[in-house]
Amino acid sequence: MTRLLFLLLLSILQRPVAAQFKTDKKLEARLHALTDTFHGVAGVYVRNLKTGKVAAINADTVFPTASIIKVPILVGIFDKIATGDFKYHQPMVYRDSMSRKGSGLMQFFRDSTSVDLKDVVTLMITHSDNAAAVWCERMAGGGAAINSWLEKSGFQYTRVNARTPGREQNRQLYGWGQTTPREMASLVTMIRNDEAVSPAASQTMYRIMTHVFWDEYALFCIPPYVQAASKQGMVDDSRSEVVLVNAPHGDYVFYIATKNNKDQRWVPDNEAWQLARKVSALLWAYFEPSSKWQPAAGAEKLWN
Repeated sequence: MTRLLFLLLLSILQRPVAAQFKTDKKLEARLHALTDTFHGVAGVYVRNLKTGKVAAINADTVFPTASIIKVPILVGIFDKIATGDFKYHQPMVYRDSMSRKGSGLMQFFRDSTSVDLKDVVTLMITHSDNAAAVWCERMAGGGAAINSWLEKSGFQYTRVNARTPGREQNRQLYGWGQTTPREMASLVTMIRNDEAVSPAASQTMYRIMTHVFWDEYALFCIPPYVQAASKQGMVDDSRSEVVLVNAPHGDYVFYIATKNNKDQRWVPDNEAWQLARKVSALLWAYFEPSSKWQPAAGAEKLWN
């Protein structure tokens, strides 16, 4: 009997992650209504952390991360802090040779500006700072070290590609990093559940992720007084977002990913950004049906 119970438990633990959760077919159908007309490839993964039910569309398809790769980099640098390689408030010196174009504020810092490691980490997530991210990536041991942590933690597809030997072909296909909707949502859930690196590291990472500056996409359709941890990734033909909402009736996490986008405009009504808002609005109404909250009329005028 004991051996039979052991074998049964082992078989359960070895099942693929996807098989451990029940599918919410009603929600999945409503998500299909939004994604099936998208001009490109769209993927969505949703999990209600209270009920364990999921909805998945192309959830195991590999998508470019763009700046969402900064979440694994975040985990990587906190892993180094946990092992004593760095201190969270360790003094650092910024050099203008570290400047990177694109999003972020650090590229405008003067050479020899003094900062704490906390400043660098926070800017990487809250303002999606590229210079800060490459700095953190290097301190974390580079893509190879971060990818090793991801592999050991059960992530099959989520990887850093840039500046990582042996991943040149993947970089050509996906850019800086790659993931699937299911895996990135699971990584953020690990952080939420105090399971990434350590409870102390997870809680600090989660706090950082709840102060994101880029709130005009999926976050726009969540009440501003409800806490949500998130990260966004944006390049011309791929716009994606991961969000974990601390909703009144139970947390839920979702990842909306796109690639091969026909609409590559950098305007508020870009199709992929509109899709992110629609998915987010659907999920809020679905999980909080008694809520009467709506974005204020005319709020979108502030985007221009």
